[in-house]
Amino acid sequence: MTAKEALLNYCLRLGDSSLILGQRMSEWCSNGPILEEDIAMTNIALDLFGQARTMLTYAGEIEEKGKTEDDFAYKRNEREFYNSLLSERPNGHFGDTIARNFLQSAYFFHLYTTLSSSKDDMISAHAVKSLKEVTYHLRHSAEWLVRLGDGTAESHEKVQISLDDLWEFTGDLFEMNEVDELLIKEGIAVDLNEIKKEWIKTVDQVLERATLKKPENGYMQTGRLNAIHSEYLGHLIAEMQFLPRAYPDAKW
Repeated sequence: MTAKEALLNYCLRLGDSSLILGQRMSEWCSNGPILEEDIAMTNIALDLFGQARTMLTYAGEIEEKGKTEDDFAYKRNEREFYNSLLSERPNGHFGDTIARNFLQSAYFFHLYTTLSSSKDDMISAHAVKSLKEVTYHLRHSAEWLVRLGDGTAESHEKVQISLDDLWEFTGDLFEMNEVDELLIKEGIAVDLNEIKKEWIKTVDQVLERATLKKPENGYMQTGRLNAIHSEYLGHLIAEMQFLPRAYPDAKW
């Protein structure tokens, strides 16, 4: 694998996770539990789409085949996406969404904190800008997790179940392969083992405040590095890609 191929794949990973989670969050538009949260979750979706656009645009520049961010978003099939398994999990009820977003946002927060020092100027600039947004995303989901976990007996039980169900997909966040090894040597990527240590600290701190129990590690689902996904991604991208695939020559 060349350095160019590794960098392309790395950018797709970053862009795809933001894109797919943004699509999930957009499904809350007009469906939020209260107006304020409806607006908040829609704005989070917009932040994520912006992050995705930056990395997918950069991926096109690296590949040098004339592709745009739209080509990567709308003209790839399921087995060509490298998003985290966590990002594609269904919204479920509000507690499911909050738990999923907290686990993913905590990962993004520590990832972008470290990537801010990347030797790749585009990735470091992207990380600095994204960090401002994901700091809010993390605070939003963490405060809601505390509110639900330390709320009523019913809300506590529901969000604990949400965490228990999602936990097996968190191992996928920290998987690495030759792409990471090559780019870490170049000072471009980061060691996800180090990110995991900081992620666990954040998770422990918030769960303690929320009076929730961290699920025990068991079998962990993985697949993003090889573009292997759950059945949910196919349904998601079919909806996301319908319009540009049905009308490929449409102009806005």
